[in-house]
Amino acid sequence: MDFTLTLLKRDDDSLEAGKPASTSQVLTAFVTNSIFFSAFILVFILLRMKLKRVYEPKSSFDLINDEKKPEPLPRGPWQWLLPLLKKSDNFIIQQAGIDGYFFLRFLLIISMYCFVSLVYVLPILLPVNAANGVKHSGFDMLAYTNVIKKPRYYAHVFVGWVFYWGFLFVIYRELVYYTSVRQAVLSSPRYARKLSSRTVMFQSVPEKYLLESEFPKLFVGVKNVWIARGAGQLEKKVSERDAMAMQLEAAMTKYLKTAVKKIAKLKKKNPDYVPSTDIAQYVPQNKRPTHRLKFLIGKKVDTIDFLKEELPKLNADIIELQSNHDEAKPFNSVFVEFESQYHAQIAVQSTIHHEPLKMTPAYAGIRPQDIVWFNTRMHWLERTIRKFGAVAAIIALIILWAFPVAFVGLISNINYLTDKLPWLRFIYHLPERLMGLLTAMAPTIALAVLMMLLPIIIRKMALVAGAPSVQHIEYFTQQAFFGFQFVQVFLVTTIASSATSVVTQIVKDPTSSMSLLATNLPKSSNFYVAYIMLQGLTVSSGALLQIVSLILFYVLGYLLDGTARKKWSRFTGLGSMQWGTTFPVYTNLAVIVFSYAIIAPIILLFAAVAFLLLYVAYLYNLTYVFQESAPMRGICYPRALFQTFVGLYVGQICLLGLFAVGKGWGPIVLQVVCIAVTVFIHLNFNIAFDNLMQVVPMDTMKPLDGKSNTPSFVNKPGSQDSKEGVKQLPHFPIRKYQPRSSLHLDQNTKSLRSENTFEVNATMASDNENNLATVPLLADGEETSIPAAPFWKRYFQPHIYLSYKVARSILPEIYNLPDPEDTTDADALKNAYNYPAVGAKCPMMWVPRDPYGFSDTQLTLLGSDIPMSDEGAGFDEKGNIIWTSAPPSYEAAMKEKNPFEEEEENEAF
Repeated sequence: MDFTLTLLKRDDDSLEAGKPASTSQVLTAFVTNSIFFSAFILVFILLRMKLKRVYEPKSSFDLINDEKKPEPLPRGPWQWLLPLLKKSDNFIIQQAGIDGYFFLRFLLIISMYCFVSLVYVLPILLPVNAANGVKHSGFDMLAYTNVIKKPRYYAHVFVGWVFYWGFLFVIYRELVYYTSVRQAVLSSPRYARKLSSRTVMFQSVPEKYLLESEFPKLFVGVKNVWIARGAGQLEKKVSERDAMAMQLEAAMTKYLKTAVKKIAKLKKKNPDYVPSTDIAQYVPQNKRPTHRLKFLIGKKVDTIDFLKEELPKLNADIIELQSNHDEAKPFNSVFVEFESQYHAQIAVQSTIHHEPLKMTPAYAGIRPQDIVWFNTRMHWLERTIRKFGAVAAIIALIILWAFPVAFVGLISNINYLTDKLPWLRFIYHLPERLMGLLTAMAPTIALAVLMMLLPIIIRKMALVAGAPSVQHIEYFTQQAFFGFQFVQVFLVTTIASSATSVVTQIVKDPTSSMSLLATNLPKSSNFYVAYIMLQGLTVSSGALLQIVSLILFYVLGYLLDGTARKKWSRFTGLGSMQWGTTFPVYTNLAVIVFSYAIIAPIILLFAAVAFLLLYVAYLYNLTYVFQESAPMRGICYPRALFQTFVGLYVGQICLLGLFAVGKGWGPIVLQVVCIAVTVFIHLNFNIAFDNLMQVVPMDTMKPLDGKSNTPSFVNKPGSQDSKEGVKQLPHFPIRKYQPRSSLHLDQNTKSLRSENTFEVNATMASDNENNLATVPLLADGEETSIPAAPFWKRYFQPHIYLSYKVARSILPEIYNLPDPEDTTDADALKNAYNYPAVGAKCPMMWVPRDPYGFSDTQLTLLGSDIPMSDEGAGFDEKGNIIWTSAPPSYEAAMKEKNPFEEEEENEAF
């Protein structure tokens, strides 16, 4: 326990000097992280009900659509916890989206699997490791390194079989469930009817097809075609106009605020003071906002007067360029809107062109606001070169990043180096707790800081590689960042830590290096126990406390928000998760756990608690604090599941190496079998699920009765799909369609039951829009219900109890309704997949209204060419800016100017 005293009693010829301080490290990390955890939780409890904008914004304010607004959690320090944990899958999907739902599911599954594994792993392996071993002290006594009798290796082999193969089945269940939920979501009315679900992006389009008239020759059901074209000067001028508009808004706000503040001071001195309506009396010409045309050396001009003249000129140039945009040179990417999601999926899943690498890749489901327009111009050769270049840069960065990370690993076991580096012996005079902080907390914090610097670089590499959308950037980031996490946080740190722990012994006897490294490799598990505690205690409680949000909202907001728009944006803008960098952190944490689960089984206890605490923290934030990020449609979840295979392989290969060093030939053969089975199952998972995770299957889009409409498919009169009298096969007659009952998952009994909540007539009219959500699909099959079964049976039959039909039953009701955020504006739809600058309007500037008429006068002086409004913003009695509603839109302002203009009927998504 007291490693300082042990290390002070040194003998260079003795191995006692190299004795690890595992127990002290772990206990120090536990105490330190517990202090942070307690402090953060206490502050969170005290602030939760007082600062609702930070801790319960979604339920306390009108910041999101009413359909997603959750009921507030109970007041009190702990009363909120149990209701939060009881939230159903339905609720979580509605609040967090399927990306947040599957992220939470990942955390919970890892936690529960660790808890279940504790039941058999610890009772078997701890006695096997601890009894009559090499007499290591502390936590090392509970690890594999304490075993000296070869027959005991069989315990590790067979427990490893159960542990690793058991998780293979968990991965299978989750892949079945993920594909079921994904298909249910994408075929639901909310998603299937979206413009993005009906639109396909084709890249590397041959020049012949860069005409709107050509695509109907290739596909059935083409509705609209947008040819991606370069914006050239248009984009530059639009960006310049936006900057000028915001500069004018800020200058006008400052001008008005100066006058109002001056009057407030005069009224404070003389309550009977009557203000003038001439703002120039309070803000003379030399006090008006000014700026230089060039940084530092440019001519100084009056900001309002200058922009009042220049902005209309620039706007006129932009309008002319927008009107001539169709003449711009086309890129080699085309966006094609189809009449239905079914037709779009037919196009995506087809081989279109006879030449290699033409009309590929093709993507469905990319929203206009998520497109990376710069990458729509890339030719296949450029894209290939950029992709390999980006991957090469990532690999090089991983190698270079190993040096600072290896230094962190050295610190975690620095006491082992003092044998041959006498100048380091001063650390033995440090207090025990300080020594524990140096070897446990400092490395884990340093490692976390190093990892924070990488995401920006990786996302830049995703752009270089040709990612066509925000979602593809995040997906690229997830894969690359996991590579960094695994190599740096796990591999390099493990090698550095274990190698330094035996460096003195290797110097004395180089021939023993293989044996020493194999037997000391598990000792780095102590570092990862500390790292897991950092994540589970400090990170989880810090996520609840949201220190960054507090600083951004209350400190930076006060210092930087000088206009009504900035104040409104600060208040209404909710945080969101970036899945490309969030998933890899916890996937790598799971990899660490699986790697050491058999070698140092005590890690399972810390991991189970850590992942559970992380689950609670993120469950709270995703349902009550964060808004849904750009939808990834859950694709990060299966990628995380497949990445956990790395942990399974590392854990099994390490065991194989340890058996080889110990010359346990029987366990070696059995361990090879374990690895071979894992590889076989892994390959078959890829074959079975890879394609299902990329497309929407046909049977989830077409109706079971062959006549009705669905959200994804429209039967047209006279089409083959709507013809009567389908010839029946002689030996396999088609059963008559029967109405189907919906499925409901009983959250109390955890069993499936059938409820007759709706019935669908097989002769339902094909245009029955209101019943589209209830039309049974081919994927539903003709069974009326799924039989109830005990938990064990449901668990081991995911193909039934996690099927598509079950997945449909857990979706929130909002998935049967149109998305209120989808626009119906005809002009917006017309330009939906054009370069954003093509349909960009001059921003509606927003200034606060004052009680003295200054804003009215200034708006009149600006004229009708500059869109500006003072609706919904004003000043309080002290002259501070306040807002009462959202910024006025350009469209609303135009309607006010033309109140008698007839509104056009807009086609909905």
